[in-house]
Amino acid sequence: MNQPLAYVHPEAKIAHNVVIEPFVTIHKNVEIGEGTWIGSNAVIMEGARIGKNCKIFPGAVVSSIPQDLKFAGEVTTTHIGDNTVIREYVTVSRGTIDKMKTVIGKNCLVMAYAHVAHDCLIGDNCIIGNSVQIAGHVEVNDYAIISAATLVHQFAKIGAHSFVSGGSLVLKDVPPFVKAAREPLSYAGINSIGMRRRGYVSEQINEIQHVYRILFMNGLNNSQALDKIEVELSPSKERDEIINFVRNSGRGIIKGYFAKDAS
Repeated sequence: MNQPLAYVHPEAKIAHNVVIEPFVTIHKNVEIGEGTWIGSNAVIMEGARIGKNCKIFPGAVVSSIPQDLKFAGEVTTTHIGDNTVIREYVTVSRGTIDKMKTVIGKNCLVMAYAHVAHDCLIGDNCIIGNSVQIAGHVEVNDYAIISAATLVHQFAKIGAHSFVSGGSLVLKDVPPFVKAAREPLSYAGINSIGMRRRGYVSEQINEIQHVYRILFMNGLNNSQALDKIEVELSPSKERDEIINFVRNSGRGIIKGYFAKDAS
């Protein structure tokens, strides 16, 4: 349903049952899938690739030019997966020559006033809280939750099934399955509640907890801890995911937290 008060560029590819509310602006080189709703005053800019059954709320700007002085006008894209909700005044920048795209996966919720910068790769089933500010080149893996008013440094990586508490400053990588909290951001246990909601059984949760006890609570450096984990624990999908994440961390991972350091 194309409202007469909306502007849709004639080269945009819009599925037949997309709902476009008044005062929407849709630029050229845009594709929008079936069942998607675009709220009033949203702006969908060049390079947007929006999936099926998405909801883009009023005031959101999707696929804006990157806020990066190195951007030279290259043709890049922004991909929004099926069933994802982009709430009011969210801004999502398209990619640069680095990755050529910014991606927000399927079944995500990006809450009001959040910003997702250029070349970010957000996985499926993620929740990005109100006013979260994600700098360029950040990776957020599936099922991660970033709570409100968190700032994420460029090139940081947040692992799958992790939970970052509100108002955090993410300067280091957050490994999968953990809760990250306090200042400076530190390991605060594993995200057992989130994992149980997603079908993880007690044996898997206990194994993950054992891995992080060795990594964060045995007084070992990361290399020593990973060697110990490989010796003491049999290979599994979860164990290997954690090991690979830590070994491949570009910025280094967050530290453990000990009560004696809380003063």
